[in-house]
Amino acid sequence: GKRLPGAVRKRMKVDIICVGKIKENYWVDAIKEYTKRLSKYIKINIYEVKDEQTPDKAGEKEELMIKQVEAQRIQKYINNDAILVALAIEGKEMSSEDFSDFFADNEVHSNSHIQFIIGGSLGIDDDLKKKSSKKISFSKMTFPHQMMRVILLEQIYGKTGVKNENKTICRS
Repeated sequence: GKRLPGAVRKRMKVDIICVGKIKENYWVDAIKEYTKRLSKYIKINIYEVKDEQTPDKAGEKEELMIKQVEAQRIQKYINNDAILVALAIEGKEMSSEDFSDFFADNEVHSNSHIQFIIGGSLGIDDDLKKKSSKKISFSKMTFPHQMMRVILLEQIYGKTGVKNENKTICRS
């Protein structure tokens, strides 16, 4: 239909809050490319928080404390009006189609701000996971957090940019 004068369609906002800085150029380049492509369709921000060094023989208590410190850093970026989604291996496993539906549902219901959390090497603090409206998993396998950022960006791009340009996605 026709757009009324002054009616502005609000662009979806997506934040990725992640633990650790990416040092490898090939990951940095992939992230930059997806971010550039996505910026045509959504407002995308990536927030990196400092990761804590995990000693080689860290015990359970020490690992718990490390996750809590990282969670406090993540907390600074969380917007209480946003839908908070934790990427966690025990989360609901989603296919690309499920992920697409999740995105479409949130665009339709004008929940125009989604925040994804990617934990560090030890994962995400349990309290932060409980605070999340949704926990999702892309696989039962574990991936380095650098790779997970690229996988997440690719999935978001497939649900926004590709959809908008009417391109076909090859499924294998």
